[in-house]
Amino acid sequence: MNHPTHKNKEAVAAPVPTGEITFDERGRPFIAGTTMKVIELVAEHLAYGWSPEELQYQHPYLSMEQVHAALAYYQAHRQEIDQEIVALDQEYDRLRAASLDSPARRRLKALGLI
Repeated sequence: MNHPTHKNKEAVAAPVPTGEITFDERGRPFIAGTTMKVIELVAEHLAYGWSPEELQYQHPYLSMEQVHAALAYYQAHRQEIDQEIVALDQEYDRLRAASLDSPARRRLKALGLI
């Protein structure tokens, strides 16, 4: 039974200002006119808890409209982007673990340099 104050509503994604988001040949979203991927700005937003204003301060080449467009795109594609962030973190962990026993690292360790 539904609570009387709750209505059954479908989630509606916020409109994304499409002129501020472009896509590369692999379909990855970028902030228009920059080399910054949406996922990069989102990762900073999530990792540091930065507000849109702080994101713009940290990246003065971005307009507030671009920052808001990237965050709106994230909200509209949250599950997909969150999955990509997890996959990138897992790949980083895998590569880091593999590098701990690289030939170069073994040589440096044998020389007492690390």
